[in-house]
Amino acid sequence: MSWSANWAILRTALAEKLTYRTDFVFSTVIRFLPLLTQVFLWGAVFGIGTGRQRDSIGGYTYGAMVAYYLLAMLTRAFSSMPGLAGGIARDVRDGSVNRFLIQPVDLLGFLFWQRVAHKLVYYLIAALPFGLMFWYFRADFPPAPGAARWAAFAASLAMAFLLGFVIESLLGLVAFWFLEVSSLLFIYQLLNYFLSGHMIPLDFLGERIAWWIGLLPFQYLAYVPPAIWLGKIPDGELLSTLAAEAAWLAGLFALSRWVFARGVRRYGAFGG
Repeated sequence: MSWSANWAILRTALAEKLTYRTDFVFSTVIRFLPLLTQVFLWGAVFGIGTGRQRDSIGGYTYGAMVAYYLLAMLTRAFSSMPGLAGGIARDVRDGSVNRFLIQPVDLLGFLFWQRVAHKLVYYLIAALPFGLMFWYFRADFPPAPGAARWAAFAASLAMAFLLGFVIESLLGLVAFWFLEVSSLLFIYQLLNYFLSGHMIPLDFLGERIAWWIGLLPFQYLAYVPPAIWLGKIPDGELLSTLAAEAAWLAGLFALSRWVFARGVRRYGAFGG
């Protein structure tokens, strides 16, 4: 699609998201409540305010742990794609995908720019609660990293968004073969929550388990950006970590285009 078409899709999607801004604001703010629960839970684990405070757990001080969960939530906000895979499967199942096959509009490109609009509106609204939480816990935070780590952190966030989109798209495209993918999505979400580092830092799992998890792309969806910011990934491994993430992204992108092309060939255009 041309850039003018992409801009039209982005502008329309932005207008659509802003139409229901009250509901969007409410749902965005509510998502911060589980994070607060986790932070206060770890405060209790560290013994904050009890007079028997622990210096560190698993190589994390209390401040580093708070920073990790805030940064992991920030990363998850980039990489999570709620409703994307299910929406693709629904369009295939009810025939709504037909419009992308008879018009010069690429399905994955259309959905990508819709997600860009969704993230732009989300961060416009979430900037205040994120800012308040970072400000409230600022005294506990470890020192900010240098410019090189900031650049690596920003690059990992951008690739986390792209990687999350590609993975969810692939799951949705499975509907060309199996119309119902809800069970597959449930398994993916369960694995993603644990293996991405969203539940606990992957450092806690030990070197052997962390090595096996490192063979999968999940760690880039939540763990790697905070690990870069907190210095858990050594300077000498920054480029190789980003290169591995880029390789996963390139490979899964190529796979998604191939699966889409194969799926369209066997698709029976009913409904729509």
